[in-house]
Amino acid sequence: MITLGCSKNLVDSENILSQLKENDYEVMHEGKGKADIVIINTCGFIDRAKEESIQTILEYSDMKASGKIEKLFVTGCLSQRYKADLQPEMPEVNGFFGTMDMPDLIKAVGGDYRHELLGERPILSTASHYAYLKISEGCNRTCSFCAIPLMRGDHRSRSKEEILQEAKNLVRNGVKEVMLIAQELTYYGLDLYKKRELPALLRSLCSIEGLEWIRLHYAYPHKFPMEIIEVMREEKKICNYLDMPLQHGSDAMLKAMKRQITREETTKLIGAIRDMLPDIAIRTTMLVGFPGETEQDIEELTDFIKEMNFERLGVFEYSHEEGTSGYELDESVDAITKAERAAYLMDIQQDISHKLNQQKIGKSYKVLFDRKEGNYFIGRTEYDSPEVDNEVLVSAKEKYVRMGDFAEVRITDATEFDLIGELL
Repeated sequence: MITLGCSKNLVDSENILSQLKENDYEVMHEGKGKADIVIINTCGFIDRAKEESIQTILEYSDMKASGKIEKLFVTGCLSQRYKADLQPEMPEVNGFFGTMDMPDLIKAVGGDYRHELLGERPILSTASHYAYLKISEGCNRTCSFCAIPLMRGDHRSRSKEEILQEAKNLVRNGVKEVMLIAQELTYYGLDLYKKRELPALLRSLCSIEGLEWIRLHYAYPHKFPMEIIEVMREEKKICNYLDMPLQHGSDAMLKAMKRQITREETTKLIGAIRDMLPDIAIRTTMLVGFPGETEQDIEELTDFIKEMNFERLGVFEYSHEEGTSGYELDESVDAITKAERAAYLMDIQQDISHKLNQQKIGKSYKVLFDRKEGNYFIGRTEYDSPEVDNEVLVSAKEKYVRMGDFAEVRITDATEFDLIGELL
């Protein structure tokens, strides 16, 4: 199984592997051993992701043509969106399947789809002590730059019972941290229960014995329910961490992107969240290069980033995606300018991150250790998600920690995106 793209794809891949394992297949995720069958779970979100997906398919198509593998299947967002275009161009592929075609994919590989396995994920593509937990699929938002609804469909919440059972299964298999993911977390429950039910779901998850950290990814700012912050403040298992993509700090761009919120409203929301939970780390992402974006818009975004002093921030370059309302606009920002703007904003964030990290020197934090690299054990605080945020480095020369264990660490030094500490 080859997985490209986001954490939602990782979860899908893990579910596919679990189905195949139950069908007595020997399976591996991106392993180096020999396989007779390869399944590529593609991403079709932006141009770079599409290019990577196509290149990967072509690479394995060549392997099939030379007899190194027997069968090749393609699934995921790129396949969902461009199946009709890909099929005639890639005859080596045995089958293309969309994001909602898992039963058909399992059948094509030669297995029987087992409905009772829903939520059983004995094979994780992450470290064994943390996992992503998808609480809903699709999205009802109409952001003008985003093609996700075209590939994943409308918002569909999973039932609380199903999510809780999956969380218990994960914990039984050694998971200590779950990261709740959805295209839009705060929308959870509106379709099934006719009201926003994320706060209630969080309280239920907190009752699971053995689950120590719960992390929230991808919350939409418009009409954000502050009850979520109340639950975070009351429940110690919920990390003081919120991933809320804001996309821009210019009202003109926010309107063009159809974000349904203004800069002033966003500023008030972030202020209210921090007032209620001062210890929170807010991760956000910005999008540069949207059609019509001017230097003035970038100046406003720069001021906004400096004013908000975000603990974590990433920057994406706009990708002109057919089928979105943004695609109807003329691309007015060239690729070089997009890259320059993204690099400029990341330089600003690097300075902010360095100053915030310097303030942590001398303080102690609970750290979950993920791996060992060279002479260091590497872990994370509750304010950091895997792969995208800061890491804590502890010397492996004097003391020992097991991967997946928590330990208290005193911070002795800090760089822009890493903390260096000593075990207590």
